[in-house]
Amino acid sequence: MNQLQSACAIAGGQAALSRQLGVTAAAVNQWIKGLRPVPPRHCVSIELATKGAVTRQDLRPNDWQLIWPELTPKQKEVAHG
Repeated sequence: MNQLQSACAIAGGQAALSRQLGVTAAAVNQWIKGLRPVPPRHCVSIELATKGAVTRQDLRPNDWQLIWPELTPKQKEVAHG
């Protein structure tokens, strides 16, 4: 089961998730099958709908740092003295 399938299960199914997002069930199905990536504008909504069980990073593993740079862990600054 991929992360989007998990999100659907948490939301109550593909149709339920599609209604929550305001998209067609066919769009969700294409995301699940990997035919299209989940658009960034829906990733936050999926994260909220799953109460963080499925994150933006899970949904966009290859480019989340570019879309949401604020989520990138800050590196500690080393004091030089």
